[in-house]
Amino acid sequence: MRHEHPVQLRWSDPDSYGHVNHARALSLLEDARLAMASTASGSSEGRPPDIILARLEVDYLRQLYYRVGEVLTVRSWVARIGTKSVTVRQELIQDDAAAIRADGVCVMFDMRTHASRALTDDERAYWSKHLEGVT
Repeated sequence: MRHEHPVQLRWSDPDSYGHVNHARALSLLEDARLAMASTASGSSEGRPPDIILARLEVDYLRQLYYRVGEVLTVRSWVARIGTKSVTVRQELIQDDAAAIRADGVCVMFDMRTHASRALTDDERAYWSKHLEGVT
């Protein structure tokens, strides 16, 4: 099952060429990834999930354009579940096509000890619902 998260480009996102700056687009993926992870950890009241991004690989497939009021979608799913991490594949969709594809390795993290930790049974069950592998 894919997680879908609506995102909206901001007026400050495009560069002088009229397309969205590559670094700005990554923040949209981050918003979607954190929304997905917050659900996994049962996070509430603005507390961030106990997860950190350890690796990010990004493919810019086509130009992404700013259009006033346009809401885009980030589709996210799990490509791999490890002992302490999950690999999340994400696609930022515009005009019914992926403009950006990213694979992020997200590591479970104990904020008190500042060390990685194993997924809990509940976390593994949550992430498994989104497991599709890489397409």
